[in-house]
Amino acid sequence: MNDSILQALQNKQRDILADIQTIVEKESPTRNKALVDECGREIRKLVKQRLGAEAEVFKREAFGDHFKYTFGSGEQQLLILAHFDTVWPQGHLAYKEEGNRAYGPGILDMKGGLVQAIWAIKTLIEQNIPLNKKIVLLCNSDHEGVSSPDSRKLIETEAQKSVAVLVPEAAEPYTVKVARKGILRYTLSVTGRSAHSGNNHEKGINAIVELTHHIQYLAQQTDYSKGTTVNVGEIKGGTGINVVPAKAEASVDVRVSTMAEAMRMQTLVESLQPCHPEAKMTVSGGIVRPTLEQSSQSKKLFELVHSFGKQLGYEVDGVFAGGGSDGSFASALGTPVLDGLGAAGKGPHAEHEHILINHLEKRTVLLAHLIQALVK
Repeated sequence: MNDSILQALQNKQRDILADIQTIVEKESPTRNKALVDECGREIRKLVKQRLGAEAEVFKREAFGDHFKYTFGSGEQQLLILAHFDTVWPQGHLAYKEEGNRAYGPGILDMKGGLVQAIWAIKTLIEQNIPLNKKIVLLCNSDHEGVSSPDSRKLIETEAQKSVAVLVPEAAEPYTVKVARKGILRYTLSVTGRSAHSGNNHEKGINAIVELTHHIQYLAQQTDYSKGTTVNVGEIKGGTGINVVPAKAEASVDVRVSTMAEAMRMQTLVESLQPCHPEAKMTVSGGIVRPTLEQSSQSKKLFELVHSFGKQLGYEVDGVFAGGGSDGSFASALGTPVLDGLGAAGKGPHAEHEHILINHLEKRTVLLAHLIQALVK
């Protein structure tokens, strides 16, 4: 193990945290392009300050601009993926510190990890550690709630050129993520026939009642033993209590542990047919994120990071996560992926979202050692 990395990052905790605060205070809710772009400019300013590097910027209209950096040289490359958009509306949360915890919108998911990646690369360069493969840092803006529809092609293009993909997403202390669930999302839209609920009830076709048959059927597909969950998260329908509703709609989120199960659930949902012979129903959607399943090659990535953890004096566990990650797109192409390499903390997407300050150095050291091992 290269002790120069550990020595270089000692006593850098407050510096790393200050950079995280700078990025967190530039709020970046996914669907607010102006704010996301402002945050992106702040990140590029930070990288310029810390690494002297300029980004290749991918201008966008619907979402914030994406950008990437390339460090080192060589025919092969290592890809680091980091999104900088957040789930939080502007002004909902503020940055604050309480003891060993730092709070703020997106601080755990995943601005803390992005800054740690910048510091890991900075340390390798400043210690003159040879980078015999290129390190590509790709920052995307369209992750939260929309599953990276615009940046997916960028991610897949870079992943296909890479020997491995590292994702500094959030994690619990002393863990990384070795597998993730895949995600399917659907909208069920039912059309019935409106009627007066008192005078002509028998002539109506109740779209809400029709929809409830399918909601119940889908909910019954949840199977915790398989890791399959179905959540009907939104329903809409009706215009008044005395009107048989002609329209109803439901939004459905499905999580699965394997691509085989994803295909089974895709067939099941997309084969739904109306129960009432005169009702009409459309099903739109599909697989929005493939599963991230541990391959023999990605297992080797975990074994590396586990070994580095031991040398640094602690155990690193590999865990399975139910949330989605852009690393899944790379994994589906056969590129080995290790996820959850970012900041340690709790509460992603929750009011108490926070990182643990005393883990900043050790997580950055761990990431730097892993990057070094993969580009030597």
